[in-house]
Amino acid sequence: MVVAEQANERFQAVFGREPAGVAVAPGRVNLIGEHTDYNDGFVLPMAVERGIAAAFSARSDGTLRAHAASFDETLEVPLDGLQPRTERGWMAYAGGMMWALRASGVSTNGIDLAIVSDLPIGAGLSSSAAIEMAVARAVCTATETPWVASRMARIGQRAENEFVGIASGIMDQFASAASVEGSALLLDCRSLQTMPVPIPGTATIVVMDTGVRRSLATSEYNDRRSACDAAVAAIRAFEPDVRALRDVDATLLERARSSMSEIVYRRARHVVDEIRRPLAMTEALAASDLDTAGRLMNESHASLRDLYEVSSPELDAIVAEARSHRSCFGARLTGAGFGGCAVALVASSGVPDFIDHVTRGYLHRTGRQAQVFATRPAAGAHLAAVRGLHAGRES
Repeated sequence: MVVAEQANERFQAVFGREPAGVAVAPGRVNLIGEHTDYNDGFVLPMAVERGIAAAFSARSDGTLRAHAASFDETLEVPLDGLQPRTERGWMAYAGGMMWALRASGVSTNGIDLAIVSDLPIGAGLSSSAAIEMAVARAVCTATETPWVASRMARIGQRAENEFVGIASGIMDQFASAASVEGSALLLDCRSLQTMPVPIPGTATIVVMDTGVRRSLATSEYNDRRSACDAAVAAIRAFEPDVRALRDVDATLLERARSSMSEIVYRRARHVVDEIRRPLAMTEALAASDLDTAGRLMNESHASLRDLYEVSSPELDAIVAEARSHRSCFGARLTGAGFGGCAVALVASSGVPDFIDHVTRGYLHRTGRQAQVFATRPAAGAHLAAVRGLHAGRES
């Protein structure tokens, strides 16, 4: 991975010595199951062949010193000085992970990090979770702490929820930590059980970055979460055992409809329908039924656009352009919405022409330049084999 070599070189340039190793964590694209993770539902993310690399070396003075190549910035903070909501930007995620690891019982006396990324920031490919998992992989190696992907994903979620202050679900950290090369990852966000879902070789996942960043995503995201909570509260009047929208079907939702506002109903309707789509897409991919898998993606986008209202003109435009190509089985927005990326399921033989078609068509429709790239499912967080760096090789 190129970013691993770059992180190694940047570490030596900034800190004047070789790192002990290089940890790599991928970004992710969610194939289907959007806004279901915080409703105890199912999701089907996939690690992409782009991510974060963190070259690292342990310290003994209780200090986190980190360099981010994307910003050409080096920051230093005492570990005892890390407090929730005090750090900003990229350091909130690196520092937050260090804080959460220590709070979870991982003993570390400090670390030097050089962080390099080839993920577009703010595009909805979860660069934040990739930073968290790269830092976690580095710290586990430096402290000889066993790497347990599920544990580190939960610690990463704690960092984001409590330190950064974003009420995110568990999907992003799990996808970055636990993905299996060649497969998407079906995740039950209630039990945290996972199952690899192989992507047929005849299909390729294509990520389409609209170039629009999600300026309204945080406030709108919290509004959607509040609507889901309101729906659950209304439904409990009929079924007290309901814990989350995971426990609700269409019949029960209709029974409670008069007890909630129309907006709350529409938000809940999306989630109730969407929770079942990852299971259906898993079955379709297992059967190499790409037409059904694509149809499910199309249905998901329509629901996100019309019921959850998290699409945007640019997302709708790039999805429409993708679907107009003969090799496309289906396409949808991915991530929180309001900008960022869409994802398409494409016949492998048609990928080069598809990418050219979408890039040109989107520019014509919007006047914006899209970044479009194909990816196969990548592995979760791991140590990279870096030339000339024996300690960076995974044993």
